[in-house]
Amino acid sequence: MASAQTEYGVVYTPSSVVSAVEQQKPPLSDAVLEQLGVRHIRVTWCDWINTIRYHVLTRSYFCKLLRSPRPGITAPSAAFGIVLLHVCDGFDLTGDCLIVLDESSFRLCPYSPGHATIMGFFQNLVPSPEYGLEILWDPRTQLARVERLAKEAAGVSYLAGFEHEFILLKSTSPPVGINSADYGVSQKLPAGSVEAKVLEEIVDSLQEAGIEVQQHHGEAAPGQYEVITGPLPPLQAADACVVTRETIFNVAAKHGLRATFAPRISAYTAGTGAHIHLSVHDLGTHPDPAGARGDEHLAPTLITKERSFLQGIVRHIPALCALTLPTKFSYERVVDGIWAGGTYASWGAYNREAPVRLCGYRGNHRMEARFVDGTACPHLVLAGIFGAGTKAIIDREHLKTGDCTKPVATMSDEERAAAGVSNAPRLGPTLQDSRNAFKSSPVMRELFGDDFVDKYSVVNQTLEELFVADTEEETVTKLVSYY
Repeated sequence: MASAQTEYGVVYTPSSVVSAVEQQKPPLSDAVLEQLGVRHIRVTWCDWINTIRYHVLTRSYFCKLLRSPRPGITAPSAAFGIVLLHVCDGFDLTGDCLIVLDESSFRLCPYSPGHATIMGFFQNLVPSPEYGLEILWDPRTQLARVERLAKEAAGVSYLAGFEHEFILLKSTSPPVGINSADYGVSQKLPAGSVEAKVLEEIVDSLQEAGIEVQQHHGEAAPGQYEVITGPLPPLQAADACVVTRETIFNVAAKHGLRATFAPRISAYTAGTGAHIHLSVHDLGTHPDPAGARGDEHLAPTLITKERSFLQGIVRHIPALCALTLPTKFSYERVVDGIWAGGTYASWGAYNREAPVRLCGYRGNHRMEARFVDGTACPHLVLAGIFGAGTKAIIDREHLKTGDCTKPVATMSDEERAAAGVSNAPRLGPTLQDSRNAFKSSPVMRELFGDDFVDKYSVVNQTLEELFVADTEEETVTKLVSYY
């Protein structure tokens, strides 16, 4: 156990987080909605290319739906195959599905008084022979399946907390940040400035919506800021990420600014990531075999399941990048030497030049996934990362690499051999490389299913092909206008 001298920070557990969340959310009814001042409800979903979409229901109709056998609205079966209004190969517009409302995802939209948002699960109108009502194209369904697998087969539960980096632009053509001050400098948020008002309104709106905000600050690139929200169980964390991004977009727009999560808009400034802090919590239902297993020396402060989980992530980083770094622009951020996580699949304690940064102390560790940006669908990101880690726990995989105390890119051959990263696979270096790794990964196919892997790859390739413009400047403008 850690001593009092080594302990620091707030300790979060799944039970404490879930209890706090449940206390905030009474069952939905017309009376509750009226008390909250809600007149319009946005049925929201986030698709494979991280486009946030919604249909707005009146309160009266929404309440009628709540009293129906399967409360929800219909949507085209091709909803996840649409890229910039192009319907991808393998999808058609001949079928419908049902977005079944998930009351646990209900949150207010304080930036738009009278509005609230709710997400749901995409389901078949009638059960299919293989999966029943579930539709595996649905990112929320995929993540919920991983959570169930973790509890039932691995004996663990998880928490995830997001760091939301974004840039506030006063112009998109060309992109111009609102403030050129550097990281953490007080003049990044001068009192009374538009940027200070925007950040304060974002934080206030999120807290009013029931999302814990830990801190916000100025980041390194012109106009770049970061808002850090508290940890939640995976599905709730991904839902809250969508709400947070919508809040950031909308509050900025109210003040005449464009907020962008684009990975990198200039080779001369810092990139924009979407780092995620992950923690593993042993439920005690699947005890590990007695005795040492031989990898304790590589990470002596981690428990057995944490070491397996870490191995699962590091091992599958090249394939996971198809989900976590899903645009060609993502790979302009992921380079060595700029605090973006580096390009070698590895981990390191407090090492910002490793894709996975180990934080915390014995008994209260978390792992920061740094190979993620804001163009990625948060539900698919967490399904992939937690899925890879869960599979490794189930298979009792041993940790194969040690703590990289410096960037792998700057290590000597001897240092790489000592850390077990002499043959560490690289991230990318292109989106096509990541797609190939994703398609050829048996673990990704086992987790997501062959149909999802194949169709997601088609949609992702279509996005890459369509997301171009005549000039580099026009392409960047298109990027910041969409993401």
